[in-house]
Formats: sequence, C-alpha cells, structure tokens
Amino acid sequence: MTELSQPQIDQALSEVMHPEIDCSLVDLGMIENVSCKNDEVSLTLKLPSLHVPVKDLLIESVKKKLSGLDNFVGVQVSIEQMSQEERERFRKLAREGWKF
Repeated sequence: MTELSQPQIDQALSEVMHPEIDCSLVDLGMIENVSCKNDEVSLTLKLPSLHVPVKDLLIESVKKKLSGLDNFVGVQVSIEQMSQEERERFRKLAREGWKF
C-alpha cells in the first residue's frame, strides 16, 4: 500500500463524471471536505436533493475511482443536501451540460 497524496486524490475525483451531465462532480460543486488519513479517504457528496435517483451510482463511482488509486484505501462518503445557492449553480451547469 502506498500513501495517497492530496493531489492524487483531487485529480482522481476531478475525473468522476456525472452520468447525466457532461461535467465532473467536482466541477458541479458536488464534492467537498476531502481528507485522507492513513488508508482512508473521507469526503462529502452534496446532492441537489437527498432523493436523486442516481445517488447510489454517484457514491459507487467515487468509491471505484478512489479504490483504483490503491486497492487498500477505504472510502467514507457523507451525504448532504446542497444549499439553495449551490442548487442554483448546479442547475445552471446541469442545463449547459445535459446529455439527454
């Protein structure tokens, strides 16, 4: 097991794309509070609504990407709802990058 650096983690997270929007979760403002201690990465996934249908897919995408850096890394994802301001920014970016 190698120790992961913050730049490695940030780079990996910047590559996790939203399944319906042509933007990364980072660019959409959905990832916050990223930290790495020993062999565990923790972060907050911010959702426009706590009941979005792709919530589980987003969590698994983040975990898979970070696990790809090191098979022994643990990933803890906390879920929070976006503030009104964050939702407005998200919706604007979503309209611009909507795939369907």
